[in-house]
Amino acid sequence: MPIPHPHKLSRRERQIMDIVYERGQATAVEVQAALPEPPGYSAVRAMLAILVGKKLLKIEEAGPRYLYHPTQPRQQAGRSAIQKVVQTFFAGSVENAVAALLEGDDARLTEAEVARLQELIKQNRPGGKTP
Repeated sequence: MPIPHPHKLSRRERQIMDIVYERGQATAVEVQAALPEPPGYSAVRAMLAILVGKKLLKIEEAGPRYLYHPTQPRQQAGRSAIQKVVQTFFAGSVENAVAALLEGDDARLTEAEVARLQELIKQNRPGGKTP
């Protein structure tokens, strides 16, 4: 199930998703308490309802309260968002997207990260896939 384009989430919606992913599940009160400069409870409930409508969160009734859970694992949601960014900003070119990331001033990789990337590149070369 693809998620909405990451740029269609407001700053608050992204903050809420981060909170719910970090906790695994959260109530509206917990989300409100974790937000910087939190809005009122009703506003938090409204934003949670929007995220449910966008199919990013699902609701579970737990006694008198509601628990909100992500609809997909963070890594899967991240992968889907990255694919949309590559399509939108790099015309589908993984090479250009990776180059943009590595050309930044803060792109310092450890030897282990370089080795992992080299292995991924090797596996994704034509004929390089391992069974």
